[in-house]
Amino acid sequence: METESLNRKNSSRKSSIVNGNGDASTKLTNGDGDNGGGADAGGGEVTLKAKMSLLNGCTVIVGSIIGSGIFVSPTGVLMYTGSVNLALIVWVLSGLFSMVGAYCYAELGTMITKSGADYAYIMETFGPFMAFIRLWIECMIVRPCSQAIVALTFSTYVLKPFFPECTPPEDASRLLAVCCILVLTLINCWDVKWATAVQDIFTYAKLFALFIIIATGMYQLYMGNVKYFTFDNSDTKVTSLALSFYSGLFAYNGWNYLNFIIEELKDPVKNLPRAIAISCTLVTVVYVLANVSFYTILSPEEVLGSSAVAVTYAERAFGMLAWTIPVFVALSTFGAVNGILLTSSRLFYAGANEGQMPEILTMIQIQRFTPTPAVLAMAFLSMLYLTVSDIFALINYVGFATWLSIGVAVLCLPWLRWAQPNLPRPIRVPLVFPIVYLIATIFVTVVPMYASPVETGYGILMILSSIPVYAVFIAWKNKPIWFQKSMGGITQALQKLMMVVRPKASSK
Repeated sequence: METESLNRKNSSRKSSIVNGNGDASTKLTNGDGDNGGGADAGGGEVTLKAKMSLLNGCTVIVGSIIGSGIFVSPTGVLMYTGSVNLALIVWVLSGLFSMVGAYCYAELGTMITKSGADYAYIMETFGPFMAFIRLWIECMIVRPCSQAIVALTFSTYVLKPFFPECTPPEDASRLLAVCCILVLTLINCWDVKWATAVQDIFTYAKLFALFIIIATGMYQLYMGNVKYFTFDNSDTKVTSLALSFYSGLFAYNGWNYLNFIIEELKDPVKNLPRAIAISCTLVTVVYVLANVSFYTILSPEEVLGSSAVAVTYAERAFGMLAWTIPVFVALSTFGAVNGILLTSSRLFYAGANEGQMPEILTMIQIQRFTPTPAVLAMAFLSMLYLTVSDIFALINYVGFATWLSIGVAVLCLPWLRWAQPNLPRPIRVPLVFPIVYLIATIFVTVVPMYASPVETGYGILMILSSIPVYAVFIAWKNKPIWFQKSMGGITQALQKLMMVVRPKASSK
């Protein structure tokens, strides 16, 4: 077939690229520490490297979760709960909800050790069509939109000290957001160690900022400032509570990101569940204490009137030093952009390995050993969304679909227990945990469909848009020869431009 001949051409070209690159030839041949002998030695071996330690894993999760959410979501949670005490309960339950989901993902991640996380689990359990729907939602809408929003938040807070009396110019914010994405794209294309080092540094910076807020809040609590901690004006309607969880869960979003890069984690059977447990517990404690700190000084009315609660808190608590908080929020969001880019590019890579994304996205840079094409694709989509004015509405439309698809991934756990009981399971989660998670998922997805039918309707349309794409590009196998040749030519041209080859695992 034409595709087979193209693969043979790519394989021979891969050898010439490798052998024509001096020192790179040795690195590629001995890519995983072997001596390079045997049939595979001639073509070289390029694979993603397991370079991430337990500490790196923890900082990826913490860095991905703690972005802009904790600094703006308190307003959304309080808006729907009505009282401070009920809002704090929602924050605790959101953390527990995330921890239960992460615990279920620990079994799935150590049982199905592929990059791609829930995409890989759905592929193994329910097949390619369901997996593609998940891939489409995540790759084309949720991840790039989220990264664009966090990058815009970063630029807004960086510019805020220069525009203390007004909102920073929109064009300047967008340009700085583009610069943020481009710098982190370079880092992620250059070396995984560089990317994880950025994640480590900025995770420490954002935790330091939150600990400053918590320390001052605990002092205010010690001084007896508890007048706002009541259940007054609580809104206990089911629809309101479900919508309040949307804001809370938005702040916790990212707990599953380490599963996307499990192939690059050292000793994942031991380190994945440890990283999840440490990170989710730490984030839940930090979030709850940060919210307690906010309400020791700020009234519910002040929180509801603020678009950035941390900045309002700093103005009241730190006086002349209030400018430091926008700086730390910028550091926090910078690390969050890196976390999204680091993990999302691996989702592109995983989808391409299954034949559900363009072949070029499976390829690895022959000198840096990073998935450069996938990183660049994610960066391009994110910058494309920066041209859209109402990104926040787009995220709201697809929010319920995100939690629905994660719920489908958790459903894989009991399903595989029944369908494939003999699969090796280094971690075995009690079935009560996925059952509780699935019930909670139904609550946070079905109830908002009744409360806000327009947004969920748009979300359903976005899901359905994946069907014609799947039918044309994946299900349709007998494509014309001219189409296959054109795609093969484009792939080879991009391969030469970026100096990338297919890893051994995806070569056929």
